[in-house]
Amino acid sequence: MQFKYPELLYALFLLVIPIIVHLFQLRKFQKEEFTNVKFLQRVILQTRKSSQLKKWLTLLSRLLLMACLIIAFAQPFSTANDNATKPQETVIYLDNSFSMQAKGQKGELLKRAIQELLETLPDDEVFTLLTNTDRLKNTTLRESRNEIQEITYEAQSISVNTALIRAKNEFSKTKDVVKNFVAISDFQINDDPFQQTPQEISVNFVQLSPVNKDNLSVDSVYVKDRGINSITLATKISSTGSLSGTLPVALYDGNTLLAKTSVQLEENSTAETVFNIQNPESINGNIRVEDTGLQYDNILYFSINKPDPIKVIAISDADDSYLKKLYKSPEFELITSTTAQLDYNQLNNANCIILNEVLQLPNGLATILNKVTAANGTVIIVPAQEANINSYNSLFNQLGLSPFSELKTQEKQITSIVFAHPIYEGVFDKRIDNFQYPKVQSYFTTTATANKVLGYQDNSSFLEQTGNVYRFTAALNSQNSNFKNAPLIVPTFYNIAKQSLKGGTLYYTINNANNLDVNVALPQDDILKIESENGSFIPLQQNFNSKVQITTNELPELANNYVVKNENQELLKVSYNYSRDESELTYQNISQLENITINNQVSSFFKQMQQDNSITDLWKWFVIFALLFLCIEILLLKFLK
Repeated sequence: MQFKYPELLYALFLLVIPIIVHLFQLRKFQKEEFTNVKFLQRVILQTRKSSQLKKWLTLLSRLLLMACLIIAFAQPFSTANDNATKPQETVIYLDNSFSMQAKGQKGELLKRAIQELLETLPDDEVFTLLTNTDRLKNTTLRESRNEIQEITYEAQSISVNTALIRAKNEFSKTKDVVKNFVAISDFQINDDPFQQTPQEISVNFVQLSPVNKDNLSVDSVYVKDRGINSITLATKISSTGSLSGTLPVALYDGNTLLAKTSVQLEENSTAETVFNIQNPESINGNIRVEDTGLQYDNILYFSINKPDPIKVIAISDADDSYLKKLYKSPEFELITSTTAQLDYNQLNNANCIILNEVLQLPNGLATILNKVTAANGTVIIVPAQEANINSYNSLFNQLGLSPFSELKTQEKQITSIVFAHPIYEGVFDKRIDNFQYPKVQSYFTTTATANKVLGYQDNSSFLEQTGNVYRFTAALNSQNSNFKNAPLIVPTFYNIAKQSLKGGTLYYTINNANNLDVNVALPQDDILKIESENGSFIPLQQNFNSKVQITTNELPELANNYVVKNENQELLKVSYNYSRDESELTYQNISQLENITINNQVSSFFKQMQQDNSITDLWKWFVIFALLFLCIEILLLKFLK
């Protein structure tokens, strides 16, 4: 038993006063003579004994009455534990990631957790509520009931470790305060394992588990084959749990059904199905499946745009017929020119510039090439055998490249390919070690530290990359090299030029750093926006001479098909999807964690927490006892003779 005002207990010492008064209270008796003395002495003795018993009982009842009143004013109480009397701070982390769409015994995990919070928490209890994206600081249920009811699923998910770090920042720095951290989540296995529990914080986990762990999801879609009048799309469908069998998959353009097929799935497996689209100039598409598991991953949006031609300008003092074969319309817009006929205004609008065996580089060319590379354009340099080395090295110096040393006349084979380089992504099914090696008769030496793309047999560079600049170290004319006749030339030049304009991506992932190029020349004050039927937003953008580069990260928030617009003019279709990290319904075993309270229901946890922190007031009982002793005293005085 504890007391709210223990200093009042000192008043119990005052109980000694009635005791002293009682002990020293003296009665004087007057002697009177009677004839029958023996009889009177017996009566006096009986009267004195009865009076003395009555006084002692009355004294005891008064002492107990006063003691109970003093204790009642000190307000005694009892607690379930010692922390109940200390100030409490509570931070609740509510996981609202898409995996909480799974259904428990009473519905979706997140919705049921919200309902139990609203039913269990006292209206006036102060707490801080964290979700994956939002925060309600030092609020009560009475103040924030509507906000809690409106909590929805978010694409952004955080680990419990991150949530605990955020909670530490919410707790005060005051000592002797009980700090409670409550994490309500399904604790997926793709989350980071929980780290050591901080000693100053009481950590409590409420793990919610679904009844059914089966889930079907559309994982990805990509272009498997592209013909003149058709595109073959391949999509991957995944199943988790015991879900298996033949399942339908549908392809839509907006809300119009284009095709329907089926896929054969085994338990915990991934299968692929294909769709063939005829004459696909432009599509705002989506692929859908249906299941009773998570709903967010049942649809995947994608966009197919009519491709804009990539502007390639080749400056040549040698044969450029191989470039005309590589860069054909309508995919590319190739402009060839000699150094004498060069139009510098065209260079500013180019996506890719090729210096094809130029003998003498013009002085002002370096400034334009720097502008092109700064705008994420690409430069390809193929040196001439009889090149003016000084003019080349002057250009290299301004582009941040190492200089050429000398021309060596020695046959060398091109034997190494960096298969992991982006320009060869998807080109080779497997690594090739015994291909027919191209060769050169002469080459320029360099002390390059750039990224090697193709290399000679002595491990030196034949093609190297520095930023957006690709440089060959040997001329490619037929007298010096047979590289133009090798199959390797096609993916090399084709993919370098393709990467100069970032476009053609079927979809982007929300909450990732996404960059896309819109091939349009805008006036300086014009701004692009991204729009759907649900609303629009203005993304981060940078305006270059011939394109606008858009960067998105946290926006948009909803998966959907979108359109990039300049005022009312539609420029580009673009699609965004949620990450599929939440789709696999596998969960951590948190029962082995130490110094953590674990529960599987929100309501039972908070009820137990309230019981552990409950305070039972006892002062009412002492008031009742005081009244009881008062009644006893009255009865003693009235009826005890």
